[in-house]
Amino acid sequence: MYRLRTCAVRLCPLTPPKHARSASRQRLAVGSAQRTFQLIRCYAAPVSTKPFLSGSSSSYVEEMYCAWLENPKSVHESWDSFFRHANAGATLGTAYQSPSALGVSLSALPQPSVEKLVEDHLAVQTLIRAYQIRGHHIAQLDPLGIMDADLDSCVPTDIITSSDKLAERMAALALGGGGFYGLTESHLDKVFRLPKTTFIGGSKAALPLREIIRRLEMAYCQHIGVEFMFINNLDQCQWIRQKFEKPGVMQFTLEEKRTLLARMVRATRFEEFLHRKWSSEKRFGLEGCESLIPALKTIIDKSSENGVDSVILGMSHRGRLNVLANVIRKELEQIFCQFDPKLEAADEGSGDVKYHLGMYHRRINRVTDRNITLSLVANPSHLEAVDPVVQGKTKAEQFYCGDTQGNRVMSVLLHGDAAFAGQGIVYETFHLSDLPSYTTHGTVHVVVNNQIGFTTDPRVARSSPYPTDVARVVNAPIFHVNTDNPEAVVYVCNVAAEWRATFHKDVVVDLVCYRKNGHNEMDEPMFTQPLMYKQIKQQKAVLQKYAEKLMAEGAVSRQEYEEEIAKYDKICEEAYARSKDEKILHIKHWLDSPWPGFFTLDGQPKSMSCQSTGVEEEELAHIGGVASSVPVKDFTIHGGLTRVLRGRGALVARRAADWALGEYMAFGSLLKQGVHVRLSGQDVERGTFSHRHHVLHDQNVDKRTCIPMNHIAPDQAPYTVCNSSLSEYGVLGFELGFAMASPDALVLWEAQFGDFHNTAQCIIDQFICAGQTKWVRQNGIVLLLPHGLEGMGPEHSSARPERFLQMCNDDPDTLTGDLAMQQLYDCNWIVVNCSSPANYFHVLRRQILLPFRKPVGTTKPKPSFPQLLFSTYFRRLIPEEGTASHNPAGVKRIVFCTGKVYYDLAKERKTKGLEETVAITRIEQLSPFPFDLVKPELDKYQQADLVWSQEEHKNQGYYDYVRPRICSTIDHTRPVRYAGREPAAAPATGNKKAHLVELKRFLDTAFNLDAFQDQP
Repeated sequence: MYRLRTCAVRLCPLTPPKHARSASRQRLAVGSAQRTFQLIRCYAAPVSTKPFLSGSSSSYVEEMYCAWLENPKSVHESWDSFFRHANAGATLGTAYQSPSALGVSLSALPQPSVEKLVEDHLAVQTLIRAYQIRGHHIAQLDPLGIMDADLDSCVPTDIITSSDKLAERMAALALGGGGFYGLTESHLDKVFRLPKTTFIGGSKAALPLREIIRRLEMAYCQHIGVEFMFINNLDQCQWIRQKFEKPGVMQFTLEEKRTLLARMVRATRFEEFLHRKWSSEKRFGLEGCESLIPALKTIIDKSSENGVDSVILGMSHRGRLNVLANVIRKELEQIFCQFDPKLEAADEGSGDVKYHLGMYHRRINRVTDRNITLSLVANPSHLEAVDPVVQGKTKAEQFYCGDTQGNRVMSVLLHGDAAFAGQGIVYETFHLSDLPSYTTHGTVHVVVNNQIGFTTDPRVARSSPYPTDVARVVNAPIFHVNTDNPEAVVYVCNVAAEWRATFHKDVVVDLVCYRKNGHNEMDEPMFTQPLMYKQIKQQKAVLQKYAEKLMAEGAVSRQEYEEEIAKYDKICEEAYARSKDEKILHIKHWLDSPWPGFFTLDGQPKSMSCQSTGVEEEELAHIGGVASSVPVKDFTIHGGLTRVLRGRGALVARRAADWALGEYMAFGSLLKQGVHVRLSGQDVERGTFSHRHHVLHDQNVDKRTCIPMNHIAPDQAPYTVCNSSLSEYGVLGFELGFAMASPDALVLWEAQFGDFHNTAQCIIDQFICAGQTKWVRQNGIVLLLPHGLEGMGPEHSSARPERFLQMCNDDPDTLTGDLAMQQLYDCNWIVVNCSSPANYFHVLRRQILLPFRKPVGTTKPKPSFPQLLFSTYFRRLIPEEGTASHNPAGVKRIVFCTGKVYYDLAKERKTKGLEETVAITRIEQLSPFPFDLVKPELDKYQQADLVWSQEEHKNQGYYDYVRPRICSTIDHTRPVRYAGREPAAAPATGNKKAHLVELKRFLDTAFNLDAFQDQP
């Protein structure tokens, strides 16, 4: 059976001219409504003639033959005659016999050959396909009429661009021989049967060629450009064809037009009101793309109609205030008061500028009369950084409400044209779209295509024709639309929302517009884009254009139009008057992810105490039994894994745990309490170091897996463990968004190696570190960062803990006493470096049992150290508990350290026989710093000198953070010495011998009691 191939390649004429010549056309008049062209240059290369009944010709005949077999009357009489004679045994040359008409035999008259008949139909079919593939290249997309959206003024020669120039076009091509696709002017009024791959005929199965071209031009070459033929799914392509080709599809009722006009009035007058009141304030207005507001409202309306009750949006700063006001429906006085320079901040923290803030609002959708929740996620100036965060929050909300197909919760992402093409996070986010543990079942992407990036011309800002070409990698259809045609914008957005509801796949709406002002209202764009901005100054506003169109149609009167404007202006003025009563800014009123019931009504923790993180030994033994078994029958695991599980069982029997088992017991105990646990990252299912094995694979059955953690108890919470794509920026942003949705889940992201987090630095710096102080938004995400210098080279050694510590907000000169819980509440994040599985177990459980949420960054050793697990709380500091602690007066040195270097120090101390004279204290929680626990240790060993020892280089690691805090603890009465590696540019050496030499050197320094004698 004939199958349409959707390769977007340049199609060639079936009957090439003897001297192949093809031409491109260039526009003559920039501002004209109708494009005109002239022949200028060669565009396509000649190809050889295809023999009859081969390639696409045979496919066409086969299609006709199959139709004839089903119903002989479904094909033309000539085909009926041909197939009947061919079936009777006639050769192809003699099978065709013309049917009789009106009792007169036509066999004596000259008849076209079957080959020519097939070729003509195939030529028309190829022409139709050419429009479907490349019609968007000549669509009238630029409202300014000065630039092609695809950055190419040439026109594909396999498309006839204007029906009134058709005869001239064909005559010119005929000079080269063969005409256009083998068609000449004589074919224009000939009727051709339409293929099943087009809907331009409506109820008609055949049309004259002239009408076919006119309808194709109307469908693909006006104010909408459609890119979809690269999609490798025939049903999806057919769906899109039907939406844009069917005659009369873009019809609007009177009520719909009036609603659209009202939305355009609100979008336009809001910006004009802000400009009148605060002309010298930066607000990153929407002027030039006011159609965005009805576009978003249309997507929301249609999605609500299809059953969606929650929409999560992400966008950069341009147009954000307008979206907050007219889409989310933030109170106007709350927006206007942000412009008051005398407004005081009530919330602790820095706050953020008004065009970065988010919002959460539940309201009635007036079109569908259904409740809908809208959430606009706060975003920094890093334009596309919010994309994966929105996707993670969307996935979490779908998960918590059991929405497995995305029918109730969806995401809408707004992009700028330069950022969409230029920022890699867009690509990373797209590649999460169809992964089982990351899919949100379709996102509507809306690109505000200003055709400029700050001051950069798109011709030097991207290598692709369109800024949206990145979406092609996931087969997302792309709908380009001229925003000066609001009805086209609304229609395209309706189709986009329907696509998402039907196929649960991503879709892109490219709003081709312009930016009326510079990058901001204070910027002068004429410095760099003089011609564009000369045209913009002459441009009539889209609201005025659309109002004049409706008045000409009689859909609205001028009085009604002016009344609509006056009505909204009055709303703005009244809100402005109320805004003057606002004296204090509450950022919490702009919260994008509230947690109902978790805090008090005024946003405070319900208590300032933490439950014990300990667990009954019987429960831990049960979880350990699950961890060391295969809970599924007839499941064959790898032989090496059998030994791993047997080893876990032995640890449980000894009442001990290694790192992997301690983690397993922490997760399992939380799951048993009903807390969802989600662990994500590269290779986390097995673990980078082959230590975790949370997903077992049947060695005999492909894709058969078992997750024992989901077999702990009948009423447990689900456990999600998922290997991510090879992305840090995108995946960490996704997990951050997932953790935003609810405080009652433990969400963890593990770097494959600790230093890989630096490719996600934007998420760490802008969202995790400063998120609460900027947006009053708590988050409990946990970062697991494997760390340890083991002679394996500069990479994979250091998780760069110094960077996390440098961004901590605690004051090294201020002692906080014994208020450990208040310390945790005041900090921006928690940095720990556990040296034992027991402490790792407790810090994970503490993350959920705290009455508030803070991000945790934990560097963890790559090898495992079996330890007794059974204790009842997280130990922020582990003091010396050996021989030295029994005789403090005899201790000559106290060595402070953190993490696994403790084991190197303890081993060296034993080797040197200094267990009575040197005490070793481990600081497990670096930030907030445990002043209250460090001070008793210092007081205990008053005669001892103080040394900080670390395996990292001096300019890295923990020394610069810890030293001033220890000094503050003892009021700078004793110096803090350093024993560790010397300063270096790289985190570690790549030479094993050099590594061992460095290790021996700093261990010798740490235990040489005379090492610092000569230092002041």
